[in-house]
Amino acid sequence: MKAICVYCGSNAGSRPAYAERAAALGTRIAGEGLSLVYGGGNVGLMGIAADAALAAGGEVVGVIPEQLVGWEVAHQGVTRLEVVANMHERKARMFDLSDAFIAMPGGFGTLDEMFEMLTWRQLGLGDKPCAFLDVDGFYAPLVTMLDRMVEERFLHADQRHDLWHGESIDALFAWLRDYHPAQASKWLNDKRHKDLR
Repeated sequence: MKAICVYCGSNAGSRPAYAERAAALGTRIAGEGLSLVYGGGNVGLMGIAADAALAAGGEVVGVIPEQLVGWEVAHQGVTRLEVVANMHERKARMFDLSDAFIAMPGGFGTLDEMFEMLTWRQLGLGDKPCAFLDVDGFYAPLVTMLDRMVEERFLHADQRHDLWHGESIDALFAWLRDYHPAQASKWLNDKRHKDLR
């Protein structure tokens, strides 16, 4: 593993704990000798994670659409800033650059980016690990919804179990080191689960 993509808010949120965890994650990624790939802004949790990684001597690669250069205030101090045409190109480029994906608290954009990666993995377009690094139970309602999807047979249990959720950065990195992906071919080809597609 060489690079980890972090999805998170362009706002800092209402609790200091969000910023603290973003800084801790950026510092840890750099400390592990990994590159941080993120949305390219210098504001909100995005900027906090990037600044922490840079301060710890890490490499930081930002990928930002032209439309958001002004809105999210493109970070000019990162190791490399790539400006792309649109969100579709941003997600594809971040996928190409990254070996794993971590979502911290955020809004629509954070969920859009993470769920597209989960969908690609489900369809066999990649087998890279995806994780929700929670803060004070922010993602607990979402995880409950994912479990409901399994119960109602809209999501295969293997795909749900392949997604990590927790609040410990140590536990997250232990999981990443031991990660073994669910078999996409089994999900797509197993006749028992045709009714789930």
